[in-house]
Amino acid sequence: MNIHSATLSPEPNEKRDAVFSAALELFADRGFYGVSVPEIAQKAKVGAGTIYRYFPSKEALVNELYVHHKQELGKAFLEGLDVQASPRTVFHQFWTRACAFAREKPRVLEFLELHHHAPYLDARSRETELFLLGTARQFIAHATAQEVFKDVRPEILMAVVWGSFRALVQGGCDGYLTLDDETCNQAEQCVWEAIRR
Repeated sequence: MNIHSATLSPEPNEKRDAVFSAALELFADRGFYGVSVPEIAQKAKVGAGTIYRYFPSKEALVNELYVHHKQELGKAFLEGLDVQASPRTVFHQFWTRACAFAREKPRVLEFLELHHHAPYLDARSRETELFLLGTARQFIAHATAQEVFKDVRPEILMAVVWGSFRALVQGGCDGYLTLDDETCNQAEQCVWEAIRR
């Protein structure tokens, strides 16, 4: 079975969905190397052989999980985004969507952050990541050319924005911040002041 053929089917499949859900929780908690296939099977309440019916290896499973949730994240961030609006408006849309995603699916963000530099990610996983990074880089380069953002490399501004967002989310997960609208709005303004020219 080819790794790229182990994609999620649109038809409902309770066992496969249970495996996906269990793998997300375990990989987010303990990382790829800290989890075994039998442990995933036990948490999903399926036999280990059932996992191999859908995914030929643990690497295939983590890559399918990564691509699925990275695409989900990209859709939440980009679908219907008004790219013709001012950079400030686009940034506000992005930040608002990012905070909404973090409130709704914090475990997904934990999983993606833990695995996005991993050596076991395959070409499809890396292409999915690079597409999102490329989209962000284009927006930042455009806003910099308009003299809206500081005249530094886009990668630096991306690190400032995403690093601040991840720290905000971690604060929410650790319980010393509440990701309510007021907190997210205040953080947005701070980050905007950090990157604008």
